Amino acid sequence: MEPKSWVPSEIDVSRPSAARMYDYYLGGSHNFQVDRDMAEEAIELWPELPKIIRANRAFLHRAVRTVSEQGVNQFLDIGSGIPTVGNVHEVARRWVPDATVAYVDRDPVAVAHSRALLAGDDRTAVLQADLRDPDAIFGDPALRRMLDLTRPVALLLVAVLHFIPETDEPHAAVRRLVDRLPAGSFLVLSHASPPSRPEVSASHEELYQRTPTPLTMRTEPEIRAFFDGMELLEPGLVRIAKWRADGSAGDLADHELAGHAGVGRLR
Repeated sequence: MEPKSWVPSEIDVSRPSAARMYDYYLGGSHNFQVDRDMAEEAIELWPELPKIIRANRAFLHRAVRTVSEQGVNQFLDIGSGIPTVGNVHEVARRWVPDATVAYVDRDPVAVAHSRALLAGDDRTAVLQADLRDPDAIFGDPALRRMLDLTRPVALLLVAVLHFIPETDEPHAAVRRLVDRLPAGSFLVLSHASPPSRPEVSASHEELYQRTPTPLTMRTEPEIRAFFDGMELLEPGLVRIAKWRADGSAGDLADHELAGHAGVGRLR
């Protein structure tokens, strides 16, 4: 799909977007040639990357099912990208038909296309905001209409925090978000971590430096710190495909998985 009327005039579509590259890895159609070219370059450096991305999406599905079975029917998906292949509201409504979802992304193109895709769905909202600005997120009237913040909410930070550099204090940013949620809410999180081949990690980080969203991989202890003060659901913080594995993540071995995932309950 090349630039159409839904693309805001101020967007430079000559630069690749991490959200659209992610859509391409998932087999979606909401991306441009510039995104496909950079995605293919990344795949040359890291051939397992599409499998890893799909394993991450499979984790999202399993986590959404898990929290839905815990009685949660409200979802706040920050860094949602383009909700096309296996989006949260469709997955959640398999288990809780009345599920409501607020999608949040800072990418204007992702937001514009999300709004076009979800037009007419009165149980979803799309916000343009940055996860580092909780006042903008929780103060948005669209979010207030969609989510009842007196009841538990599932906060989804799936494959987004590795785009927040250390200079922006990602752990403090997550804490500011979590502090807005009532007890009994959940944090669903996945994050890129260094693979077994350091040269691959360095190459991939260098590649993302050329996009508007540079990549910062973090170690398992650094990722675990995002869950401070929460109860981690079994099996804890593990490699993405190992979290309550049901075969949906494919046959990736641990050394091929460049990320960790977990689900925490707010006390």
